[in-house]
Amino acid sequence: MRKWSVQISMLDSQGKEHPAKILDKVTYTLHPTFANPIRTLKQQPFRVEEQGWGEFDIPIAVHILGIPGKAGERKIQHDLNFLQEKYVNDHVISIPVSPTRNPALNKLLAETGSLPFEESGAGASSANSGSIGTKRKLESSNGATATAATSADNKSKKSKGAMKGNIDLEKLSQGLTKLSEDDLIVVVQMVTDNRTNEMNIKNDVDNGEFTMDLYTLPDSLLKSLWDYVKKHTGEA
Repeated sequence: MRKWSVQISMLDSQGKEHPAKILDKVTYTLHPTFANPIRTLKQQPFRVEEQGWGEFDIPIAVHILGIPGKAGERKIQHDLNFLQEKYVNDHVISIPVSPTRNPALNKLLAETGSLPFEESGAGASSANSGSIGTKRKLESSNGATATAATSADNKSKKSKGAMKGNIDLEKLSQGLTKLSEDDLIVVVQMVTDNRTNEMNIKNDVDNGEFTMDLYTLPDSLLKSLWDYVKKHTGEA
């Protein structure tokens, strides 16, 4: 019988560890053989402890402070194994930033690095305030251990006008450009959560850019994206 634990922490741009204050809750989905397998924790360091022999993947949903509902949720997978006494896994998540919205989150992020609109000056436009370009890291530790990292995203690449799975890709591409920054974050997360080897996607963390070739996305994902775009932009 092995006793193990997983916890979440955050690294700054120099690799120094900090509490993951930018999160307001973390939900672990353990193997169904555990009692109460879905564990939601709301206090640092979001540590879950158990014991057993099994090795399995743990879906983890982290929720960003000040961003309500699904828009603030980011999902990662932690590979729980006993090959080492302690180990760390890194994961990248996207965090929308703005000079005017969510000041509490901005303050916490500023503790571990500069923000894009700070570098551009106090009067930065919305084009400069969409997402974090500096690499950060969320760390989870276990006796077994896991980590995650924060960075940015919010551009979508237009694809050539074509139909795929009854979806007009040109209309979808145009609709994506009309979404708010927060809605684009949700779109990126939808694509990332459903990623397959066939999909042509590039997440340029250093430059804060996310690009995707819509034609390589599966029909089911395209439909979900189109439904989301219609709901949030009024596209028909």
